Amino acid sequence: MKSAAAVVACLLCLLGVAAAARDYVREEEMALNPVHVRLHNDDLGQTTWMAGESDFFQGKTLQEAKALMGTRLGGGANEGEAVRTFDHIDDGDIPDEFDARAQWPGLIHPIRNQEKCGSCWAFGAVESLGDRFAIATNASSPVLSPEDLVSCDELSLGCLGGFISMAWRYIESVGVVTERCFPYAAGEGNAPPCPPKGQCVSKSAEYKKYRTSDHYRLDTVEDIQKAIMTGGPVEGGFEVHQSFMHYKSGVYSREWWKFWDPELGGHAIKIIGWGNQNGTDYWLVANSWGTDWGLDGYFKIKKGVNECDIESSVYAGDPLLA
Repeated sequence: MKSAAAVVACLLCLLGVAAAARDYVREEEMALNPVHVRLHNDDLGQTTWMAGESDFFQGKTLQEAKALMGTRLGGGANEGEAVRTFDHIDDGDIPDEFDARAQWPGLIHPIRNQEKCGSCWAFGAVESLGDRFAIATNASSPVLSPEDLVSCDELSLGCLGGFISMAWRYIESVGVVTERCFPYAAGEGNAPPCPPKGQCVSKSAEYKKYRTSDHYRLDTVEDIQKAIMTGGPVEGGFEVHQSFMHYKSGVYSREWWKFWDPELGGHAIKIIGWGNQNGTDYWLVANSWGTDWGLDGYFKIKKGVNECDIESSVYAGDPLLA
């Protein structure tokens, strides 16, 4: 019996070593996997999107890519947050397709790049806010500073991540300056210190805080749509799997049976519209990985089924106009 127990213990030990070795190798695994791309595209008859390789993830390991997923989801992040409803708008008035770029030409800010910092939560917030200011005033608005949130919001962890709800709380109570006032400098993964209150990093820039009169969560598909069609883009967060980094076109959805497709963390984005492609409803979304990724920086993801939890953490706020 003792001999059998010893054999079992030895086997368990070997299995533990093997698991540790597997995890170590996984840390060095590359973010882009040509085999996965080929296998996915060979199955195009069963999927709604096409895979490929982007310059943004070239040379990055899976661990380096994971560090970019800086949005903290769950853990009570949505608790206590006000929920906005748009019951005064009939669901029948929601169009089948909507694109904020077409609805408000020249007022929607272009794709940006968070680079090597887990600052997506900040980019999604200020990019949505900037668009909403432009729409509310019917005039182009300055590019707003994600660095303000990354460096100055004391309730966030900078490049290590933050909560969407906390970002909008900061925007309502403190506000953010323009990109010219506090340029993005955390691209290498380290956030610069917050400048003294009332001062810009660029001495020639005007110091002005852009705030909202409120902030709120959107709890249903219809309310997300109504918020976008009346006030402009909103910020959303979702769980990213490795397959998403391979996205090139079509309507993304994660195939649950693909065991090689690990979850990497939460990511925040800007939702600008919706539509239907070949019978599949989708959200139209602006990412913050530059224009070399996806559809010139944008992507489509399944709508109405809470794909990767994208409909669970959606926030916006109404611009505070002076």
